[in-house]
Amino acid sequence: MDDKKIVEDPRYKQCNKEAIMGFILGLLNLIWWFGFGYGLSNRPVKEYTYILGFPAWFFMSCIVGGILFSILTVITINKFFKDMPLDGLSKEEVEMYKKEFK
Repeated sequence: MDDKKIVEDPRYKQCNKEAIMGFILGLLNLIWWFGFGYGLSNRPVKEYTYILGFPAWFFMSCIVGGILFSILTVITINKFFKDMPLDGLSKEEVEMYKKEFK
């Protein structure tokens, strides 16, 4: 048997954080879309209010939501995501990333 110890890649911790942030943004976008899309559209068409020629439910759920969550995605990526190589690591790099991703 090998006496080599298997060391978990320290970048996995950062990758998991980024995946969770992406999932939460997607879930919030779905909640926003569903809330405005179905919340404001559950009345007769004659009672709809319009914004820039669009029904308010469509404008808020699709247009404002699309813009808002695009901006939130850019902010999240720039603030919380880290640029890192995805190739193999040397022992020195493993130690460096362990310190960086605590």
